[in-house]
Amino acid sequence: MVPESWQKMKPKTPTPQRELFGAHLSELLNPEHPLYLLADRIDWRQFDLAIDACYADELGRPGVNTRLMVGLMYLKYTFSESDESVVARWVENPYWQYFCGLQYMQHELPIDSSMMSKWRKRVGAERLETLLEATIHTALAMKALKPQELQRVNVDTTVQEKAIAFPTDARLYHKMRIALVRHAKALGIPLRQSYQFVGKKTLFWQHRYAHARQMRRAAKMNRKLKTLLGRVVRDIERKARKFRGKIADEPLRELLALAQRLLAQERNSKNKIYSVHAPEVECIAKGKAHKRYEFGCKASVATTSKNNWIVGAQALHGNPYDGHTLAGAIEQIERLTAKTPQDVMVDQGYRGHGYKGEATVHVVHTIPKEATHAVRRMLKRRAAVEPTIGHLKSDNRLSRNHLTGTAGDQINVLLAAAGYNLRKLLRWIVFSPVLRLLNRLESLLNFKSALQRRLLSP
Repeated sequence: MVPESWQKMKPKTPTPQRELFGAHLSELLNPEHPLYLLADRIDWRQFDLAIDACYADELGRPGVNTRLMVGLMYLKYTFSESDESVVARWVENPYWQYFCGLQYMQHELPIDSSMMSKWRKRVGAERLETLLEATIHTALAMKALKPQELQRVNVDTTVQEKAIAFPTDARLYHKMRIALVRHAKALGIPLRQSYQFVGKKTLFWQHRYAHARQMRRAAKMNRKLKTLLGRVVRDIERKARKFRGKIADEPLRELLALAQRLLAQERNSKNKIYSVHAPEVECIAKGKAHKRYEFGCKASVATTSKNNWIVGAQALHGNPYDGHTLAGAIEQIERLTAKTPQDVMVDQGYRGHGYKGEATVHVVHTIPKEATHAVRRMLKRRAAVEPTIGHLKSDNRLSRNHLTGTAGDQINVLLAAAGYNLRKLLRWIVFSPVLRLLNRLESLLNFKSALQRRLLSP
């Protein structure tokens, strides 16, 4: 349910009107360009049906056109852009404008870049799953993905890292104190001392001592930073306005609870805090030699065994055991593709998965000698999911998530997978000569019919 303060009217469907002196984009652009072809192949009406529930019927100002926002999300994750850069490049690229449903060339920003984060929060991760589903159905409709390829899938997990600094106790104490002082000043709470300069100087020397391997001096500065944070916490607790024994301001109450957890946690504590602005971040060890620990959340990725189309992607919080995530991954594949896979290949991390369903799960360790050639080839394809995860991180913004909260983790994984599938579709269009020939014939027929209508019109 959308909060009342967020309510807006449903986006209005633009009525196509011919400009007197303006040239239509379809008449200016190359009809064989991959984005031009893909814009006409995607069923954009499904997004209106899925996202209209986020808007009120007759309340507030109209929302931004749904196709424009969905197109910008696709372009952002397909070409690895930020919210700011994708809006700026949209003005310069007429193919991007045509992809987003524009009929005439625009020379101004379509929206402010901050609208994209607000739109993502409004729509939510559940509805944004439609963007990934649409890429799968578009690939099926264009014959780039064959239905029989959905019978065999590979499933694996990776870590989606959050955009946070490497967590150290000293840095966390310093940032927590700054956040508390900032919020207390906004509420008008007179603090005894903010320790602005003392805290900054103490953090500086802690870094210097730690870099010089003078660990006793570094530990002393660390204790001082913790003491300064404790003083600020107790000062705010005494002076903050209370209601029925609790601090009246809810954000301040949550910050103080976070600070108390930070002060109480030790080296071997569970559910530790690794970031002040993103407390949902978890520490995950994947056994990598070059990176022992990664800070973010676990992400599950499911791809087809043959051509590596992504048919499932989700963020997983709580650092679950890989085997316990398999049932949810297969359920998402069934939801997105409307088909149950016959064979699911996973690595040894899924041993003891406990999955009970129609699919046959193959935990690949060593290929048995008595296996047939077809089974041997199928099991060898298990490792094909690894480069797919690498491309998601290097090309589709999965390596470092900048979206806030647990919902932002889920949204980033889904849109990264949708961007990956769109890149495959664009590449398939470029290297498919049969499709180019058919589209050329279709464009010639459309041009002929348009010319006839113009000649016969009074």
